[in-house]
Amino acid sequence: MLRAVVLAILCCFHAASAGSHSLRYFYTGTSGVTEFPEFVIVGMLDDAQIDYYDSKSKQNVPKQQWMKDNVEPGYWEGETQKCLGDQQTFKVDLINLPKRFNQTEGVHTVQWMYGCELDDDGTKRGFEQYGYDGEDYIIFDKDTLTWTAASQRGFTTKVKWDPLTTRNQGKKAYLEGTCIEWLQKYVQYGRETLERRVPPEVTLLQRKARGSADTEVLCHVTGFFPRAVEVTWVRDGQDQLEEGVQNGEVLLNQDGTYQLRKILTVSPEEQGRHRYSCQVDHISLKEKQIYIWDPNMRSSSDGGPPIGIIAGVIVGVLVLAAVVIGGVIWKRRQGGAQKSDYSKAPSKEGSDTSSDTAP
Repeated sequence: MLRAVVLAILCCFHAASAGSHSLRYFYTGTSGVTEFPEFVIVGMLDDAQIDYYDSKSKQNVPKQQWMKDNVEPGYWEGETQKCLGDQQTFKVDLINLPKRFNQTEGVHTVQWMYGCELDDDGTKRGFEQYGYDGEDYIIFDKDTLTWTAASQRGFTTKVKWDPLTTRNQGKKAYLEGTCIEWLQKYVQYGRETLERRVPPEVTLLQRKARGSADTEVLCHVTGFFPRAVEVTWVRDGQDQLEEGVQNGEVLLNQDGTYQLRKILTVSPEEQGRHRYSCQVDHISLKEKQIYIWDPNMRSSSDGGPPIGIIAGVIVGVLVLAAVVIGGVIWKRRQGGAQKSDYSKAPSKEGSDTSSDTAP
């Protein structure tokens, strides 16, 4: 069941472009799932996770030491109270929406993403959108102060929210003002982390494919930062392969670095005729790294990757399950610094009332 939910909400989320910074918050509420918390919030500054909340711990906590050092302790208690309110609102949403759409009991998800970007030239962008059951639901247009229904399901909410001019103006003010202010503060606090370059570690593992004579070769790339990486399986040094390659998602490690897996399936005939290599390119590397697969290498005895890799994937999936709302998320359902001045203005938008969420 966990796999089904993760597949419903997994997708690549994109960092801000070069020369810009982004602050994004990702909320995920689920019903009918017991394998992970029913409500999760993840805050991301560029590629770095900065805070976390879930319905089991019921605490909003910093995920970077520089966040802990620079923000007053009282801030986290205030944010926790808002998170508790959002958790209750999502719980109501997950009761009301299935009823509205005449759905039977089962697994359902409500997702919310909002945030802002700031370019070096001063250009600002703000965004907010919702998803339901792995599909786009409704998107805020801060320029027109209206909502765009991404599907027929979202039309009722659009009709309900468009007339709420004061509320929509508040959202615009947050996205263009408060969010940008916190983004600038956080970038100042964490500049060393955000600008660090950590090279990837690459491991090739092989195993026999189930039910055939083919061999599956895993190229596991881990420990890199920032998130952007290019991993490609190549045949005979020149042919970039797409067919026969299983592309994994870029997942977050516990230490704040990232990992990616790509699996190549090769038949016995192809093994004898060609040479295969995994090529890795990352901003931390002086040049592209090439790792040649030796078919005579020792195979994984248990038919799977080492426990460390599995654990990393599980951690990454649980975090990413709350992060994947940005960009084109729902379309893949089937597939020691000084203390800063403490401000009571929240970095998160927060929900005002139950009318602020998707029902």
